[in-house]
Amino acid sequence: MNAGARRSILSWSFGLKMASTTWTLDGKVCLVTGATSGIGKETAFGLARAGGTVVLVARNQEKGAAVVRSIKEKTGNANISLLIADLSRQADIRNLASTFQQNYDKLHVLINNAGIILFQRVETVDGLEMIFAVNYLSQFLLSNLLVDVMKRSAPARIINMSSNAQGWLGTRLDLDDLQGERHFSGFLAYAGSKLAIICFTYELARRLEGTGVTVNALHPGLVKTNFGRSDQGKAAGFIGFIAAMFGTSPEKGARTTMYLATSPDVAGITGKYWKNCKQIRSAPISYDTGIARKLWNISEQLTGSQFSQ
Repeated sequence: MNAGARRSILSWSFGLKMASTTWTLDGKVCLVTGATSGIGKETAFGLARAGGTVVLVARNQEKGAAVVRSIKEKTGNANISLLIADLSRQADIRNLASTFQQNYDKLHVLINNAGIILFQRVETVDGLEMIFAVNYLSQFLLSNLLVDVMKRSAPARIINMSSNAQGWLGTRLDLDDLQGERHFSGFLAYAGSKLAIICFTYELARRLEGTGVTVNALHPGLVKTNFGRSDQGKAAGFIGFIAAMFGTSPEKGARTTMYLATSPDVAGITGKYWKNCKQIRSAPISYDTGIARKLWNISEQLTGSQFSQ
């Protein structure tokens, strides 16, 4: 597929304003977590159409392999591969980063897309609250493990999936109870994890200043996906109903992710929060650098990972 065809596909598929610079990812390596359904899957398709070498991360081998085959067949891009990891397990995340670097010496786009919501408190094999571990700590750990290869690949982009839930009334970042051991609510745990992502994004952007690696977070909007289907009960049913009634398609939900991954208009822009391909303000607490640094230190302790200066 030539560059002109890719430009046409991107313009049609994502409805984005085209810049004068060609939107092509030829020679660029992209890694996408949560890539077998919803927004992650549509993002993987979009990156493949743009000519990128796309590495999908999935928990299920069979499902992941089926998506890889589909992307190859529908885009004509053969440079699509799969890595298996359960992002609730820190050992899997470390193995994912190690395996990736054994097979690729560059990483230009990292999209931390995976996320969950549950309505009862569940702990991971590492003894961490599941929502906090998957939604936030996996982004923190994977980004830190891959940051060196991204520096060597610069210019490079890290894109973190957050949500407008980070600004919900009642959302807080209780540094003394990040994992809901004293008080747990599925909604607030989810919202808190998304707020933590914003704080992490801004802090990582500050730490990567001058390296050529940018870091941004986004809200994809209300999207019709399988999100929340892993849990049962009235709360999960309510979310499914609202998404089905008012949500947009995963393809449209992937617009801002694709924009941040490919657009020359955002080259060099870092430490921002986006919605509908535009910068917006996040919750006031997310701009507190003191809280961000404390969260970072706690995250290093919980993952045993220290940022490489």
